[in-house]
Amino acid sequence: QVQLVESGGGLVQTGGSLRLSCAVSGRTFSSYTMGWFRQAPGKGREFVVAIRWSTSSTYYADSVKGRFTISRDNAKNTVALQMNNLKPEDTAVYYCAASSVYGSRHHADFGSWGQGTQVTVSS
Repeated sequence: QVQLVESGGGLVQTGGSLRLSCAVSGRTFSSYTMGWFRQAPGKGREFVVAIRWSTSSTYYADSVKGRFTISRDNAKNTVALQMNNLKPEDTAVYYCAASSVYGSRHHADFGSWGQGTQVTVSS
């Protein structure tokens, strides 16, 4: 089992930036894919971006491509999500998640989840 703890959410104006961090611990996670999902009020959980820990290969949702960047830090065992040019529609609770399946965008393929961190973008 992998344990995940997110941090870094907050309130920002349209066009601003935020950086989320996910601390990873537990069993060997170097073979895992780490992802970020988000869930806005009244909506389902939406895939945002994912990275394969071993190779740093990434894939993004079209809605965030060019604005968000995922990265991982081996020394600190963290996964970061840099979010630039934020829009009101980015407002959601953001979750860090881990999966043994690379390439999936389905939350059902991610077996470990953090508690979530709120991101609010004001217009």
